[in-house]
Parts: sequence; C-alpha cells; structure tokens
Amino acid sequence: MKDPAASLTVDELAARAGVTVRTIRFYSTRGLLPPPEIGPRRVGRYGPEHLSRLALIEELQHQGMTLAAIERYLRQLPPDLSPEDLALHRALVASWAPDTEEETTREKLERRAGRELTEDDVDRLEAMNVLTRTDAPDVFRVDPVILHLGVRLLEVPVTLKTLLAARAVVLEHSRQAARELSRMFKEEVWDPYRRGEDDPEQVETMRELSAHMQPMVVQALVTAFQRSMREELRASFPDEG
Repeated sequence: MKDPAASLTVDELAARAGVTVRTIRFYSTRGLLPPPEIGPRRVGRYGPEHLSRLALIEELQHQGMTLAAIERYLRQLPPDLSPEDLALHRALVASWAPDTEEETTREKLERRAGRELTEDDVDRLEAMNVLTRTDAPDVFRVDPVILHLGVRLLEVPVTLKTLLAARAVVLEHSRQAARELSRMFKEEVWDPYRRGEDDPEQVETMRELSAHMQPMVVQALVTAFQRSMREELRASFPDEG
C-alpha cells in the first residue's frame, strides 16, 4: 500500500499536520519548509519530509521558541535529513516536556493519519505506544510526537504479536537502563553533595539541575541505540558484492 503521506496537496498536508493552509504558505515564505514538487497542472505535491518538519516546528513552538529562534534551529540542521531523522529531532526536543499526550477523537485521529483506521490499526498503534484507549470507544490519548511515524509503520508487515514482544523488550531494557543510571547518579553525585552541603537553597539548586539531565541522557541513549542498530543491521544484512 502506498504511503498516505507520499504525495499530498497543500490542503491534505494541512489536514495531516493539524494546521491551516495559510500557516503552511507562511512557513514556506520564511524558508521553514522546502518547496513542494510541482506535478501535473502545476499542483504542488508535499511528502513525508514536509509533514515531519511541520511536526518539529510545532514541538519547538510548544517549547516556547520564537519564530526567529526556530528559523535559526532549522538552518543548523543538515538539508538532507530524512523524515525519520526529523522525527528523532522532534522526539529529543519533546523529551524536555513531562507529557506530550493529547486527547483526540477517532475522526480527528483519522484526519491526522490521512486514512481510516481499523481496530487492528488501533491495536498496532497502541502496541507502538502511539496511543492508548480511553473509556470512550472513539476517544484516544495520542502521542503526537510519534503519530506520523506510527502511521507509516502500519504499512510494514509486522504482526501485532511481534509488536507487543518488541515493546516488552524495549520497556524492559529502558527501565533497566533508567534504574541503573539513576542509581549511579544518586550514589556518585547526589548523596556526596547532600552530605557536604547544608544550604537548603544550594540543595534545591542541585535538585533542579539534576532534572535537566533527562534530555542529555535521552540523547545519549538514542545515539547509542542508533549506533547499535546500524551495527546489527550491517551484520544481519551485509552488502552484496
């Protein structure tokens, strides 16, 4: 099945991204979005990279960045980043936020997905931690950071059983890593500092600084995971010839 985000009109892109056509035009004039491919009848066609870039812009805005700051941020990114790379950038930016989930109806979810969603699709998205069901049958808690990537993965022929098993592996090892890193920080940094510092304000400052370590740890874990995955893929699927 064709990727539903592979060739979008500006109206379809706006619906998928949850923004207005006017916003897309504005971003394009500011250079925040690359130009579309011009198809038959001079109709602009947008792809997954535009969708991922719009999602990244949205997340940067949620973090309080001004438009000028977002422009500087995007200019620093390599021009040939794939939609997956842009999704990773958004996930790292969103790691500063305590909760990125939002509540949405099935109608709005399908509009953002660009397709109808079967119950099997919803099960698979839930297995990927993209969404969770609520007590209302047509209302979901959705993580917009990974929604578009999750929808694209629906086209990959992976069974729900495999997705659930993969989620269990990721949860087990990520919790183990988080537990071990927290223990090391507590024993090597926090406890020695607490024993030698009597000023409550300084202790509180240290506590706040420790909270800002999360994005750095997340980026370190993601980078290590990416490198490990590349090594495993090279070993499993060596180049021929």
